[in-house]
Amino acid sequence: MKFLRNLLASIIGGLIAFGILLVMFFIFAALIGNADGTVAVKDNSVLELQLEYPINDYVGMDKSDPFAGLFNINQGLDEILHAIRVAKEDDKIKGISISNSMLMAGLSQTHAIRNALKEFQESGKFIYAYGDFFTQQDYYLASVASDVYLNPVGAMDFRGLSTEVLFFKDLQEKSGIKMEVIRHGKYKSAVEPFLSNEMSDANRSQIKELLDALWASLLSDISESRGLAVENLNQIADTLGARTTDYALQSGLIDQVAYYDEYETMIKETLGVEMDEDINYVGISDYIKAANKKKLNRGKDKVAVIYAQGEIMYGEGGPNVIGQGIINEALIKARKDEDVKAIVLRVNSPGGSALASDIIWREVELTKKVKPVLVSMGDVAASGGYYIAAGADKIYAEPTTITGSIGVFGAVPNLSELAENIGVNAEQVGTNKNAVEYSLFKPMQDTFRGNVQESIEQVYTTFLDRVAEGRGITIAQADSLAQGRVWSGVDAKRLGLVDELGGLDDAIAGAAEMAGIEKYSIQNLPKYKTGLEKFMEDYGGAGAKAREAMIEKEIGAEAYGILKEVRAVMENKGVQARMPFTLRIQ
Repeated sequence: MKFLRNLLASIIGGLIAFGILLVMFFIFAALIGNADGTVAVKDNSVLELQLEYPINDYVGMDKSDPFAGLFNINQGLDEILHAIRVAKEDDKIKGISISNSMLMAGLSQTHAIRNALKEFQESGKFIYAYGDFFTQQDYYLASVASDVYLNPVGAMDFRGLSTEVLFFKDLQEKSGIKMEVIRHGKYKSAVEPFLSNEMSDANRSQIKELLDALWASLLSDISESRGLAVENLNQIADTLGARTTDYALQSGLIDQVAYYDEYETMIKETLGVEMDEDINYVGISDYIKAANKKKLNRGKDKVAVIYAQGEIMYGEGGPNVIGQGIINEALIKARKDEDVKAIVLRVNSPGGSALASDIIWREVELTKKVKPVLVSMGDVAASGGYYIAAGADKIYAEPTTITGSIGVFGAVPNLSELAENIGVNAEQVGTNKNAVEYSLFKPMQDTFRGNVQESIEQVYTTFLDRVAEGRGITIAQADSLAQGRVWSGVDAKRLGLVDELGGLDDAIAGAAEMAGIEKYSIQNLPKYKTGLEKFMEDYGGAGAKAREAMIEKEIGAEAYGILKEVRAVMENKGVQARMPFTLRIQ
């Protein structure tokens, strides 16, 4: 026994020592990798726009932190846009090569990158694009280039936008596990899959109109860049007229069919480089490091940009979760900073906790009494995302922003049928009539349902009041735009839910104008945990992540996605102001 104990102690000690050495190795690598941080950009270089990682609006790393970005696999939209604008003024950068596949960004994020590339073209520098294959979103980005190349045996997807919604009513009846749903808003369809086996007419109508509006925005941009009429683009989509490389070329969606070495030959000719020489490529990730050292906006006065991205949950929050803790702290910091003359709240959220949304809304109200607060909407600013935006002095949205969804719901799991089927009986004992509020193992009582419905109606009324007050309309007008209905940015502008169509830069310029300042710098908030802190947290939770990865591998990515959606609804606490459906645009 003593031998086994000693052996076990040795093994555990070895593992601990290995873990410490591993952490020290990462620390050493980070210090070495960030010791200088300078990226050498040679003369006659080409910026290679290859976006390999998921894109967040903001990664929030402190540039002075030696571990910043070491453990982060996301790219920041703010840094990508800044790098492109720096490259426009950089004499060493002669052009941009877009060589992207399977872009992991939202439509509005892609639209923002595309706009930055259009500004880059104004410098007279070239933009070329190459693809082994193009998804619709890849092509939307690539279409801004003056020349678009496609691999001879590649493929191109250009068929229009679609989405698929799964329904679980039969599954609930067969399994005995169901969701008890209370809602307000005829379009509030986040919980519809638990109530029906098919899509309601109201939900189908709003999804179709939303997809049509988003598709129209994409086609408008492609039409302008490619010189093709929108009617022709729709005909190409309807006939799958770009399904082969030859068809894509004949349709005018691409300019050349070529292998990558032939594409590089064309770039060399443009640069005046000998055929036996290499092209001086600088990757976007590397160039960001150089670009971050160059400020395009300077001045003692500041415009603070506060990023609110992800699901809204009660609590502290973080890089991918909006919590009242971290957002309100940033609002207070910007409000008290005398150098900050205006604030832009960048919202990219499908909503979530109504309570947390209202707490953030209140802080926005307090802040705008001191200095202007404007909102810039990203890919989605719906339900709770719209809630926290509604009180701003001015709201900007991209044409492809998904917004609105003014409505609320509550959903709680019920296992009473499952319990009965497997022979489980639960008995409760309490001191008062309503001491036992709700049991998973008993059918929902009318009293409890009535109480939840009362809470839903109260939150909905409050939501309408926030919208009416913020937008300067009546409660009745707010209600006519609500009911959980979602809108594109274009429709939201037409209906008065937003003030202007434009990106984050437009909102920043609008904030500066409202504050009466011409020269200013930009302060990004909040600052998230350091790379090392995040690594240590992830290291501690490695077991849970491994289990999640194993489940995904066993049941497949699509089934795992469904499981996460169901689990998210079951785990949400309190009344929810959430987007009415999970939209996967294909």
